[in-house]
Amino acid sequence: MAESGSADGTDSSAGTCDDVGDEQTPVQLVYRPQPADTLVGLRVRERVKRTGLVLRGVFLALWIGQWLLATVGRGRIDVVSTVLFLFVVLVVWGYPRLQAASVQRIVGWQGEYRATVSPAEITCRTDHSTLVQKWSVFQGYRETAGHFVLLSRDPNIMYLGVLPKRGVQGAEDLERLRAILDQHTPRV
Repeated sequence: MAESGSADGTDSSAGTCDDVGDEQTPVQLVYRPQPADTLVGLRVRERVKRTGLVLRGVFLALWIGQWLLATVGRGRIDVVSTVLFLFVVLVVWGYPRLQAASVQRIVGWQGEYRATVSPAEITCRTDHSTLVQKWSVFQGYRETAGHFVLLSRDPNIMYLGVLPKRGVQGAEDLERLRAILDQHTPRV
């Protein structure tokens, strides 16, 4: 016999009315966007697409090869080639940070963001704008240590929605947010 029934024969394994209501209750996030939020989103996008990692790897490999061939061919380290090589490494490393800083200039001046994640949609409000997004916009999401990153459905993932966990009021809201995301979009 199953152990899920209580002494009076009723099934206590089903959720209570409060549990059902929790999944339908919207989750509120209040936060100020930071460049680190955008950088996390860009890194997640790069990992999901994988093409960025491959292109950066090939680009660096070609530059390393060029530098090594120039150094071996001349029998000495060429200052110009070395400076150019270091510049390329710096650009490849710094490009995502430049993108994050650029996005911060666009969104940072708007101040505090108030996001509402509900079973119907995600609404993000500032003092200057309101953005409403239906779940059909997103192909999925990825959870990181400090963020939920929503990825747009288009092939190039041109839109990222970054929800910082620091904006959630408590642990129960964080669990409810995770449940809403799992219900409406897959993890990628």
